[in-house]
Amino acid sequence: MEIQELQGKAALVRQDIIREVYSAKSGHPGGSLSCADVMTALYFEVMNIDPADPAKEGRDKFVLSKGHAAPALYAAMAERGYFPKEELTSLRHIGTRLQGHPSMKKLPGLEMSTGSLGQGISAAVGMALAAKLDKSSARIYTILGDGELQEGMVWEAAMSAAHYGLDNLCAVVDHNGLQIDGKNDDVMRVNPIADKFKAFGWNVIAIDGHDMEQIVKAFADAMDVKNSGRPTVIVAETVKGKGVSFMENQAGWHGKAPNDEQAAQAMTELGGTL
Repeated sequence: MEIQELQGKAALVRQDIIREVYSAKSGHPGGSLSCADVMTALYFEVMNIDPADPAKEGRDKFVLSKGHAAPALYAAMAERGYFPKEELTSLRHIGTRLQGHPSMKKLPGLEMSTGSLGQGISAAVGMALAAKLDKSSARIYTILGDGELQEGMVWEAAMSAAHYGLDNLCAVVDHNGLQIDGKNDDVMRVNPIADKFKAFGWNVIAIDGHDMEQIVKAFADAMDVKNSGRPTVIVAETVKGKGVSFMENQAGWHGKAPNDEQAAQAMTELGGTL
């Protein structure tokens, strides 16, 4: 898919995120908007997947380690054809398949239930190791939040991935600098992220997480290190709430739904309608 087409899909994903959270009257718009471009690239350009056959043998697998960004994942899946877009407005409703955090038992195409931070990348490491043992060509992808790096389990997973030579694993750190309690630096400093992963034996790529050309190239470069024995992490510099002026760089929009007026403004800025 051409870069301009991917950018168009990312715009639709962002509109969907606002519709979802607004309809639910709860959810996590800030971190969903910040990873929307990366999520779009994965589902429309990078991964070997088939929405018509979600359990296809040899498929690539994706784990949303920052499970609270489920609105971005559901939006990308719906736009890709895994389920009808009309279902997006059922987010967090009773009986919905679109739980507040991803549930693999609810929705075909979800590879892992996530939400407890640190567990997603750990599961992804297990999947990558299994693929190696099965001699499968499948690649495993995961997105982490930068605040999530405060979890010790993340670094146990990072150490294991390098030890077992999981060059079929590609992690993305959504580095927007904010978490639910404020700035990462004020809660618990996570920088320098790139240096830490390098010290753990990972191949590190740093990009602008909203530049689609850089995103696509980074995933291609990650594939080029196959058979190197080194997992790859893409450190994506992003803006929390990207695309909605009053949400950008505001920790308060980590887990809050917009009201009627705010939702209308957000959709206008994103080029859509509720």
